Amino acid sequence: MARARVAALPSLTGLRFFAALLVFFFHTSLTDSPIPPNDPINPFADSAVAKAYTKAFLHTGYIGVSFFFVLSGFVLTWSARPGQSMVAFWRRRMTKIFPNHLVVFLASLILFAGATITSVSQWLPNMLLVHTFFPQADINLSMNPPSWSLGSELLFYLLFPLLIVPIRRIRAGALWGWTAAMAAGTVLVQLVSTYLVPDTPKSAITPISDKQFWFGYLFPPGRLFEFVLGVLLARLVLADRWPRWMGIGKSLVLCALGYAAGFLVPFQYTFVTVTIVPIGALIASVAASDVAGRHTWLRSRPMVWLGEVSFGFYLVQGVTIFYLRSLLDGATYSVPASILLIIGFFAASLLAGWLLYRFVEMPAMRRFSRSRRTTEPATPAPAESRPTSVRAL
Repeated sequence: MARARVAALPSLTGLRFFAALLVFFFHTSLTDSPIPPNDPINPFADSAVAKAYTKAFLHTGYIGVSFFFVLSGFVLTWSARPGQSMVAFWRRRMTKIFPNHLVVFLASLILFAGATITSVSQWLPNMLLVHTFFPQADINLSMNPPSWSLGSELLFYLLFPLLIVPIRRIRAGALWGWTAAMAAGTVLVQLVSTYLVPDTPKSAITPISDKQFWFGYLFPPGRLFEFVLGVLLARLVLADRWPRWMGIGKSLVLCALGYAAGFLVPFQYTFVTVTIVPIGALIASVAASDVAGRHTWLRSRPMVWLGEVSFGFYLVQGVTIFYLRSLLDGATYSVPASILLIIGFFAASLLAGWLLYRFVEMPAMRRFSRSRRTTEPATPAPAESRPTSVRAL
């Protein structure tokens, strides 16, 4: 276990970029923008091509976000240091998300003013990252729409120091049972959403009601199952309980099968349920590969860099895609022009994500993530408690 604990996980950092890229393709394929007046984002004028593009990436955004939630639980557990105070942990986590969020929030406040904001009751919850606790669609997706996931991440960070204590006490032989229970929990959330949450009025951008979409997808407590699953998977890998036969290749096949299954199940079950097992398997198998010392292309320097800027790349998409697309008044284009437009959105998002990482996130982490009154111990921490290089969202 000690060898696993000190192992760096650069391949997981590289893998993060592909999760953010899946969200990017989902956003550019939308037939309705989450920003009023809800014009199409999909730029293809040819209806057949437009439909094919939308269908190809119909569920990829859900997969990307679910990946980040499971990954958060995994890497926080992997890098947790025994004896670290809750205040120190919370300080570092808040510094990780709020500077980037506030910068993009201010940009959205300026750019989307009049389109998404009518009162303080809409922008204040977003600024504080509690907006997804509200069932009203004009609040939980206000301002910068991708920031909704940070409301869940904030809840994860607040609860992690409390959750990790009992989870560490779970005996190794019981970990698989608890892991299965977390996967089952994602089914329970959608059952409640389907049968106990009002199915009217219908959402403007989904085939279910606004309240069902909120409860089944946006409501932070419902996403805890994914986060805790990541915590348990980290424990499985640390305890050398991850099966060696489940490698990266087989995990990718599972992901493809899970994605295909999304076209066969009711809409709500595409959020998490049909892909949660493949996502968990992929994260654990990539981590196990790094622990075993196997070199993958995911750990190359370019991929690690892309993974490091992926948080910013994800967060700015509300501005670089939704706002820039709104300037074109819903116009559609030929296939070559549409492809160039999507490439332009990608370049703008990647550049803005790098700027956030280089000039906001990293300076904030250096300056504020640790109290200046805190002194380092005179002797090094034991090997099993040293932090790893893998980065949490």
